[in-house]
Amino acid sequence: MRKPSKKKFMTIAAVAKELDVSQRSVNRYIAAKKLKATKIGSWRITKKDLQDFIRGSSNIQK
Repeated sequence: MRKPSKKKFMTIAAVAKELDVSQRSVNRYIAAKKLKATKIGSWRITKKDLQDFIRGSSNIQK
């Protein structure tokens, strides 16, 4: 039996849903180089890069 695959990349739509913002906003974050993304047909974002983006956008100090 096969193990469920862990997706390494998320689509812009999935990231937008996760952040509760529009896909256009995600594209703006990518264009402004605030959110790292890789172009594989369309833009793809790793879960780690999304977590780094969220941490970097937080106003909570360490």
